[in-house]
Amino acid sequence: MEIEFDNYSIAPIHHKDAWRLCDFVVSNSERLKDYFPNTLKANLTPTLAELFVDQKVKEFQNNEEYLFTVKENTNRTIIALIYLKELQKMPKQGEFAYCISYRYEGRGLITKIVSKLTNWAFTDAGLTTLQIIVHKGNIASIKVAEKNNFVLKETLEREHQVSNGAWVDMELYERYAS
Repeated sequence: MEIEFDNYSIAPIHHKDAWRLCDFVVSNSERLKDYFPNTLKANLTPTLAELFVDQKVKEFQNNEEYLFTVKENTNRTIIALIYLKELQKMPKQGEFAYCISYRYEGRGLITKIVSKLTNWAFTDAGLTTLQIIVHKGNIASIKVAEKNNFVLKETLEREHQVSNGAWVDMELYERYAS
């Protein structure tokens, strides 16, 4: 499965992605440290990235968690990661988590990617509820949710711990299959 749009492609994580994933994580480490600390730690070297990718490929194949890479078609550089996770928490429900390279932010790409993967999640993965959990200060991510017809459901108090140890409230957005 691969979804193409503009000059980009969305595809499930693949064994050949390890080196590119390591490059993505290292060059974006500052923006990943608070909300993707495990992904950051697991991909700081090419060897660690290979182990991480092997695990994520297996999880994808077993429908436990879906990790997608977004690549620029010209040079095949990974420019974003999109997780569809928490699949086992509630039947037919999943949560999007996404990050984009600082070089590609502000272009509306995540909005397009979430739209395409929302369609995939409802039709191919058979999910009926999708969530996005975002910090209220992340205005860009709130816009992604709203532009994709996710609705604010509630504030989750002390939901996430950031790298300095502080607990922050997060906003829960949901969308249902029609």
